[in-house]
Amino acid sequence: MQHLSNPMRGKGLSVPVGAPAPSTDAAAPAALLRQCPAHADTPLVPAREIAKTLGAKSVWVKDERGRMGLGSFKALGAAYVIACDAVETGAKDLTTALTGRTYITASAGNHGMSVAAGARVFGANAIVHIAETVPESFAARLAEKGAEVVRAGVDYEESMALAKASADANGHILLSDSSWPGYMDRPYRLMEGYLQMAAEAFDQSPEPPTHIFLQAGVGGLAGAVAALARARFGGTPRIVVVEPEAAPALFESIKAGTFVTTSGPVSAMGRLDCKEASLIALTGLARDADDFVTITEEEAAATMPLMAEAGLAGSESGIAGVAGAIAGARAVGIGPESNVLFFMSEGVA
Repeated sequence: MQHLSNPMRGKGLSVPVGAPAPSTDAAAPAALLRQCPAHADTPLVPAREIAKTLGAKSVWVKDERGRMGLGSFKALGAAYVIACDAVETGAKDLTTALTGRTYITASAGNHGMSVAAGARVFGANAIVHIAETVPESFAARLAEKGAEVVRAGVDYEESMALAKASADANGHILLSDSSWPGYMDRPYRLMEGYLQMAAEAFDQSPEPPTHIFLQAGVGGLAGAVAALARARFGGTPRIVVVEPEAAPALFESIKAGTFVTTSGPVSAMGRLDCKEASLIALTGLARDADDFVTITEEEAAATMPLMAEAGLAGSESGIAGVAGAIAGARAVGIGPESNVLFFMSEGVA
């Protein structure tokens, strides 16, 4: 475990990257989701054994494994963007509102499922590029949702570059969960969808959290939740961002004071194995997060049986926030009066 206190907390990046901070308009996704028959709030569950392990007063876990039948919080992201596109057409029959459109993306995990599901609901097509390292079982799940699956690239970053090139060449709509110069609008709205999860968790919490742990790949989940936490609670909760040691994109960017590209081996925390941060997420987290922590493969693996015993079995990616808390409890001040909030972002991969 490595720990970094954020020197830019409350101020933002030393060298701005030209990106907006994340949205805090939780009412927007809530209004749209009220029209969706598949939507239901996910539970916030107590994890008493994890609280004992941490020496904390209480631990609460927002369990996203059942979100809209897609198995992760990502159901609130790309599908929300596509739903907004459908509504904006003004069509009376939304099931065919986007007929003729094709959404294309790259995915190391559940983002692709959200694109595929959203496209199917509103009559569009979906193409998902996956890297060589993505399991064939995931490719099969994407195909079941109606996506055209393309093996492209040795890693997520190369897959995304190839998806972008294909979008430019073929007139498809690129729908990434990351952001970069010249590509901000769709990822900004996508992160806005994640506010539904955060708002639910905050409303369900019996008392305000003292600590919020947020695992990060490109940083979309972490950036969205942190922004709403600051809007809701001010400076009170200590917000800790957790990344794989093999993919410390946010950690190293915060250390540098601006965006940097990182490198490293392939991580078993595959959904978090992103070597470049989203600029929107980085902008927000530089302002909102208190601490950045990286965890080893061994620390993530050791946490999985603890979570399974607590009835919260998840993948290495899904439980990474808890792994970061166990590894860094002292560094971030967890104690007997702490109320700790985690997000179980996905189940067993």
